[in-house]
Amino acid sequence: VLLQASGGGLVQAGGSLRLSCAVSGVVVRFPAMGWYRQAPGKQRELVASETTGDSTNYADSVKGRFTISRDNAKNTVYLQMGSLRPEDTAVYYCNTRGARWPWGQGTQVTVSS
Repeated sequence: VLLQASGGGLVQAGGSLRLSCAVSGVVVRFPAMGWYRQAPGKQRELVASETTGDSTNYADSVKGRFTISRDNAKNTVYLQMGSLRPEDTAVYYCNTRGARWPWGQGTQVTVSS
């Protein structure tokens, strides 16, 4: 399985970005996915995930601002991020909800104040 995240960049506080994660090497519908992020000097954390029954779950820090979604036909998972804050600055990765696949490269998001 190969996970390729893209869509990051430099944005001002209050701005928006949409991240994409292309999943390749999976023959059947891929499982519940999550978006993770790792800021410098901090541990990687799960910020958004799909759950059973097509529900979603979010870390308190991003609730109401981020939305996870997927396009099964394109084998792609998205993270729509709005009202961005400087503390959202991190490298963002996607993986299964239990982080069972090898990590991809991630995409850098930098939010300036």
